[in-house]
Amino acid sequence: MLRKVFAVAAREFQLIWRDNALRRILFFVSILSLLLFFAVYNAQVLRGIPTAVLDLDGSPQSREMQQSIENCEDLKVVLYPTSYKELCSIIEKGEAVVGIVIPENFGRDVTAGKGSKILSVIDGSNLIYANNAVSAVLTVARTHSAELGVKTLISKGVHYSRAQYALMGITFRDEPWFNPTLNYAFFVVLAMALNIWQQCCTITSTYNIIGEMGAESWLQIKALGVSKFLFFFSKSLAHIAGFMLAVIPLYITAFGMYKVPLECSPAQLMLFTFVFAVSVHSLGTLISALCSDSVNAVRIGMVIALPSFILSGYTWPLEAMPVFVQKAAKFFPQTWFFQGFSLLVFKDPGWEALKPYILILVGMSCIFYLLSTAVVAVRS
Repeated sequence: MLRKVFAVAAREFQLIWRDNALRRILFFVSILSLLLFFAVYNAQVLRGIPTAVLDLDGSPQSREMQQSIENCEDLKVVLYPTSYKELCSIIEKGEAVVGIVIPENFGRDVTAGKGSKILSVIDGSNLIYANNAVSAVLTVARTHSAELGVKTLISKGVHYSRAQYALMGITFRDEPWFNPTLNYAFFVVLAMALNIWQQCCTITSTYNIIGEMGAESWLQIKALGVSKFLFFFSKSLAHIAGFMLAVIPLYITAFGMYKVPLECSPAQLMLFTFVFAVSVHSLGTLISALCSDSVNAVRIGMVIALPSFILSGYTWPLEAMPVFVQKAAKFFPQTWFFQGFSLLVFKDPGWEALKPYILILVGMSCIFYLLSTAVVAVRS
């Protein structure tokens, strides 16, 4: 029996390797996408957001404000328009992401202790730029306001330390956990590459049944006397082994070369990935059993695999999605994998926290394989 299993598995490996399209999809597309994503997110933290500053006051106080903006490492002043109309044109053309308008009488109002309102125009068409720009502008405004307040109190005879304490009596200390530098590359790059990998796995697994039953070699295989269960079990082993061989270079590159943080042990991550690989293969096998030809099987597989990463809640919280979308997402193995992957890689909360994800993926695998077996039995 073992000889038959190894023989069928070896045959399947040969078929995958000889199929140029499948070989490239399974073994090369994922690693190339990972390298591409790391190149795209090489900066890791967004700095130097293009900024235009319009100073309508021209007072010493407004120049100090302008200097504070220029000193902010998150902002890079690239243009100094002379009118609000020119500033609007700069933002519309994409020459700057942030436009800051220092109003007339800024110096007079600040000196009189009345305060002043500074307008910041932010291009919201790019959310990554916009969110970082809002944070940078708020930081500059708070810092400069505190400095002005301290100067005002000192001018009234208050000691510097007491003036500083009066304005900053309550402070918040930020302490980001699990991704201390808030590195966007650490959070998203490997997950995006794994998304490509799971799509490749889904495509490959949709060939599992229809790829054989729709081929002329199927009659020869039936003539050999190998049971359908043993045959497709052996094919599935070959596919899943191929999936794991394809994901290992991703992990080595991400955690070894690019030093992406890994809180859990490599063995834990590989085991969890293996459980997911089995569940994805079971889903693809069910699709393969239900479809009448391999082209439709691949199409349906891609329709499921492509949006599954967005629906998984990895980049946008599940809780923020409509209730019916939340419920639908829980029927996809990808949702449970990417949620569990985030826990493992960034937090490593232990097996008790991860157990529900593993059990659900195992349960999905059993259901999908049983349904596939029933469909094949009826069709044959």
